[in-house]
Amino acid sequence: MWNYVKKYLYFAVPAALFMVGEVSMDLLQPGLMRRIVDEGVLQLDAAGAGGLDLILTLGLAMIVLVMLGGLCGSLNNMFVHLTSQNVGNEMRKDCFRRIMNFSFPQMDRFGTGSLVTRVTNDITQVQNFVAQFVRGMIRTVMLMGGSIFCMFRLNRQFGLMLLCAFPLLAGCMALCLRRAAPLLLRLQEQLDRINSILQEDISGIRVIKACVREGYEKLRFGKANDALVDTQLHVLLIFAFMNPVMNALMYMVVVLLLVSGSIQVAADATTPGTIMAAITYTTQMLNGILSLVMLFQTISKGAASWKRVREILDTQPELADGSFEGGAETGGSVEFRDVSFAFPGAERTVLRHIDLTIRPGETVALMGATGCGKTALVSLIPRFYDVTEGAVLVDGVDVRDWRQRALRDRVAVAAQKSELFSRSIRDNIAWGDPEAPEEALRAAAVTAQADSFISAAPEGYGTMVAERGASLSGGQKQRVSIARAVLKPAGILIFDDSTSALDLKTKADLYGALNAARPAATKIIVAQRIASVRRADRIVVLRDGGIDACGTHEELLRSCKTYQDIYHSQIGEEGLDNG
Repeated sequence: MWNYVKKYLYFAVPAALFMVGEVSMDLLQPGLMRRIVDEGVLQLDAAGAGGLDLILTLGLAMIVLVMLGGLCGSLNNMFVHLTSQNVGNEMRKDCFRRIMNFSFPQMDRFGTGSLVTRVTNDITQVQNFVAQFVRGMIRTVMLMGGSIFCMFRLNRQFGLMLLCAFPLLAGCMALCLRRAAPLLLRLQEQLDRINSILQEDISGIRVIKACVREGYEKLRFGKANDALVDTQLHVLLIFAFMNPVMNALMYMVVVLLLVSGSIQVAADATTPGTIMAAITYTTQMLNGILSLVMLFQTISKGAASWKRVREILDTQPELADGSFEGGAETGGSVEFRDVSFAFPGAERTVLRHIDLTIRPGETVALMGATGCGKTALVSLIPRFYDVTEGAVLVDGVDVRDWRQRALRDRVAVAAQKSELFSRSIRDNIAWGDPEAPEEALRAAAVTAQADSFISAAPEGYGTMVAERGASLSGGQKQRVSIARAVLKPAGILIFDDSTSALDLKTKADLYGALNAARPAATKIIVAQRIASVRRADRIVVLRDGGIDACGTHEELLRSCKTYQDIYHSQIGEEGLDNG
């Protein structure tokens, strides 16, 4: 955390100095009050000095000290907030940058809800920790130490009473904090759980309503929320017990001061003003200890949150970046050399000994039963995952040697699940190439068969898309995603079952327009329907993680039993026997 704080020491140091000034003003007040009582009101001065003039003079001095203390406090607050807010800002940016470099398995291990909580709530707790440390630590230490020091200067016996009470107060505080510290970490984990449920249920609300599972989800959320509330109540009960106990201890000290003071006044060993000042210093020490309690609560929460934030900052991306940048040419060749792959943490091997070469400009289709490894295979090309064995080469270079940005600049992906952002349709398509002119953007939409429905919208390409594309149909979302991929000036286009929501005519028109618009691009199409891929240069049939056959539509119909089965199962539905 120091690496962040030290960048803003020019804010933190003045904050600390102003806090020293504020507490110093507070510590001077009881001494002046003692003189007002003893010398001004009771006129106990040996020379008989005092009276109204002294009261007015010392009263005016107290007002000036209060104003100076208030000014120092205000300036302290300003610089404290400048420090903590800037520290939090840096942390959030660094966490987000690190998350953007995480691999998919790393994202899955953290969980979306947990990442959101860490970047928002946890960093807010760390900000509070920094603010309280700069402000509260100085204030509490000075108040407690200064009160004891001033008390000894005032009256040695009073100082010993206050000093003897300090271990009891500190012990009570330490015991409560020790009980509460583990619960604070559990609180953050339970908050992760609530955020995860909220995210899942809000994004999947249509499925929940369609399956009439609102009651179940309410119960699931209720259980998670009840667990959070139970832990919060447990923490609050601990501190609810601590505060009265500490107050009781301090009031016992005040009673002892009054008893001892009355005896000393009777023996002419002290004065009423000294007793009043001693009570004020005792109260200040109590305030310092209570502030320390609040400070340690904030520190405990901040330390637990910092541990969770540091997990993000300390986690190195699993996919080490290469150094190869590639040339100006787009290329487009892809080669799989004896590739085997299993998802991280999974025991089952998804792909086994895949050997496949795709030439630049070639259209290759991948087919096979659900779960045979089609999506896993194409995910290895932009290096969303690393192979378990073998190598994947793009333009003759192992993808692990490529700089990831350069590699992914050469690959455009349109997935079955279309991810759209809460922006205009124009902005969503322009993610493929933010610098592309309007004509190119519209041409990409025409190729993707999206221009007709976009132009028919009241605001055309400026139509805003609802969160996660909820305002568009499945087919419309897919066509916007395809337009985004087409617009990207990439040599390799991957369509991972990205036309599953389109009718047969729209699919045919799309692939025809795609071949005309991007004839030189290498196209890799994952599909379930033969009608979508029958005109591909080659069709690769996957079975149980391996290549069962590879060839043209006609060749596979003659030689591949798996392809024949798929073909015959779709004849009646798609009329392939007539085509």
